[in-house]
Amino acid sequence: MSREQHRQAPALSAPAAEASVEAASDDLATGLPRPKPWLLTTARNSPLIEAVRVETALGLAAVLSFYRGALGKRGWTENGVPVVEPDRAMVAFTTSSGPALLRLIRQHDRTVAGLLVRKSAAANAELQPAQGQVRLLFGNTTDETAVITINEQTIKLDARAGRHLTDAPATGRRSPDGAEINLPPGMYKVALQIAGGAAQTLEFAVAADETWGLLVGPDGVALPMRLY
Repeated sequence: MSREQHRQAPALSAPAAEASVEAASDDLATGLPRPKPWLLTTARNSPLIEAVRVETALGLAAVLSFYRGALGKRGWTENGVPVVEPDRAMVAFTTSSGPALLRLIRQHDRTVAGLLVRKSAAANAELQPAQGQVRLLFGNTTDETAVITINEQTIKLDARAGRHLTDAPATGRRSPDGAEINLPPGMYKVALQIAGGAAQTLEFAVAADETWGLLVGPDGVALPMRLY
């Protein structure tokens, strides 16, 4: 069974340079840790993955230190060579549930953290991306037409089109009224416009052999969501 959460926390009064990490607040759907204070958090728990995404005013170094400490206490071990730069970080972990990946990106005045555990269950071919590629599914939860531009491609989504992203989270069967594209791995800038209003932009990174959803949220905000 899959559950998703979209919760907004009060705005932070302290800038990132002054904010400090508070005690962890585990996500209710996945049990994965989240640094506090946070601005926005979403989560997904399906038969194939557990994932949580957090936006916080905390600096990237503070968020990375938090996760390394919190995950180490859970018995997770780092594997491979981590990528740690001033504006991004990527650390792979070995867990008892399956391989995990922590991805951090510094954008404007916030750090975006994505933590995902890929469970041992095999994914249905309908959910898997083409080898070496990224599969991106689109959905629109609003009652307005949404236009998304990414990688010089424009996707028009009618009101409520593909709003569930997948009909069956266990198999990944795409919602028949949704849209999808394939991308090479990398960092992408997304522009979202609803009903002729001003375009909003965000950036997010995707890696080879991943499947993502990009959901137009109830406030007209683009929400990246890792599906596999």
